[in-house]
Amino acid sequence: MTESNGSAAPDQQQQNRDLPDWEKRFRAPRVSLPDWAEDAPDRSLFVSNATGTYELYAWDRATGEQRQVTDRPNGTTDGVLSPDGAWIWWFDDKDGDEFGVWRRQPFTGGEDELATPGLDPSYPAGLALGRDGRTAIVGRSTDDEGTTIHLARTGEPPAVLYRHRESAGVGDLSHDGSLIAIEHTEHGDAMHSALRVLRPDGTTVAELDDTKGGTEELGLEVLGFAPVDGDTRLLVGHQRRGRWEPLVWDVSTGQETDLTMDLPGDVSAEWYPDGSALLVGHSFEARSELFRYDLTTHTLTRIPTPRGTVSGATPRPDGTVEFLWSSAAEPSTVRSTTGKVVLDPPGMKSPGSVPVEDVWVDGPGGRIHALVQKPAGATGPLPTVFSIHGGPTWHDSDAFAAGPAAWVDHGYAVVRVNYRGSTGYGRAWTDALKHRVGLIELEDIAAVREWAVTSGLADPARLILTGGSWGGYLTLLGLGTQPDAWTLGIAAVPVADYVTAYHDEMEALKAMDRTLLGGTPEEVPDRFEASSPITYVDEVKAPVYISAGVNDPRCPIRQIDNYVKRLESRNAPHEVYRYDAGHGSLVVDERIKQVRLELDFASRHLPH
Repeated sequence: MTESNGSAAPDQQQQNRDLPDWEKRFRAPRVSLPDWAEDAPDRSLFVSNATGTYELYAWDRATGEQRQVTDRPNGTTDGVLSPDGAWIWWFDDKDGDEFGVWRRQPFTGGEDELATPGLDPSYPAGLALGRDGRTAIVGRSTDDEGTTIHLARTGEPPAVLYRHRESAGVGDLSHDGSLIAIEHTEHGDAMHSALRVLRPDGTTVAELDDTKGGTEELGLEVLGFAPVDGDTRLLVGHQRRGRWEPLVWDVSTGQETDLTMDLPGDVSAEWYPDGSALLVGHSFEARSELFRYDLTTHTLTRIPTPRGTVSGATPRPDGTVEFLWSSAAEPSTVRSTTGKVVLDPPGMKSPGSVPVEDVWVDGPGGRIHALVQKPAGATGPLPTVFSIHGGPTWHDSDAFAAGPAAWVDHGYAVVRVNYRGSTGYGRAWTDALKHRVGLIELEDIAAVREWAVTSGLADPARLILTGGSWGGYLTLLGLGTQPDAWTLGIAAVPVADYVTAYHDEMEALKAMDRTLLGGTPEEVPDRFEASSPITYVDEVKAPVYISAGVNDPRCPIRQIDNYVKRLESRNAPHEVYRYDAGHGSLVVDERIKQVRLELDFASRHLPH
């Protein structure tokens, strides 16, 4: 993408035409929604895979020039543009291990420099940059210290603003730099944060905590300070009515202004640049849309977007909105409410895929939403892939995904299940998996499996359970607890041995596991045992394929090796692929290799 004229050499064009569609979807250049500098809106930062590796790019809208900022073997996606547009900050870890330091580079190009001298490497816990060009609020997480948040000013040693053993993170820095909002879980519930607002000297201005009182566990999130000097209003997300909604909290007076919107799903928001209105994102039943909420008249106006998923949106100073949109059938594009495509990467275009069908299945905890894709014109029963999302606090949506599309191209139906634990269906649905972790989700997956077979969609003799991260964990757990239900399993970067994973993983995930399971492995050993795939490894009947990143801090390699050794000890059919990266890969060739290995494993082990 760097200084490209948008054309490829004839030989490359022919090679691209000869590729199968599934591979084209991975190789086609794509871009993220561009961030723009608050005080220099012509300067933007985005992520692209144009070189075959996901890296950061600077874009000067005034001149049209685009410049590749980072160039690392395993890619870079974590970057922030300073409000004055002068600097690009990016997180420098080692081969995907997520442990590193912030560096920065001038927007116009030049040498990288250490952004916060005096701060040792850590896992990142948020970053907010000041408009003065010299102030940063830096969140850090380490096994030894827990979470620390620092005030870093150019030419001065960093000062500690906050320290606690439990998880916390930087929320936002006010427009004039006088207030710092943080999210924290000092109460020990990593799924539901409380808020604290600090001054730059570390003293507390205000607190908001919905976790206190009553039996309900409610969370809060920082959505951003008003973009006006001296304005002490903070936009906050809350769960007081059983779903995510915004409110405005004036941290100097304590006044809370509820923003009741007649929308059935989760609602998030961010400020328009002049502070007069909010850009509202509404997510409901695996799809999303945008609205403008006027803070003076309290009117909600829909912003037209196609049916599908808006993965990100930002209001511009001229009142227009740019958004990243896709559907299961149509690849992602960065669009504007002007009707124009904002950022169109050069080179090969991604082929589309088939649309999803919505299915609702009665389950033990309520109606379960599943998304189904199948080859055009195909009739069942079909070999069927149950592709299980990660998180667990995430959800599959009507959005473009190259992985499921590859299975469809090869003749498989694909079923994606928004099991209990998924977001987008209310707080009770998300929080339901506690203590019986993994087993709750698999009950929902089993109910949808039963529907798929009895409806005639799925061939019960050709069922694949697969997923990555938490989806990989559920795959291994499902193969052991439901051994007769699945023909084979494909698990990417999974939790395989929960106790060992707990002791080896990054500190923030330890806190999440304590919340999910109610304590440490020493405090609640029975729960860890019941929820660990290695407990049931000897019951596994299906061939198993596992891929793992050797530098993964989320699903570390040692606990996967423990599981594999148990498979080996009884000569259970399995294959393992280890690659030199972290929790997934940002290198297109590596991702294609992994998908090709998964497709090959299925073709060799699934009955024909």
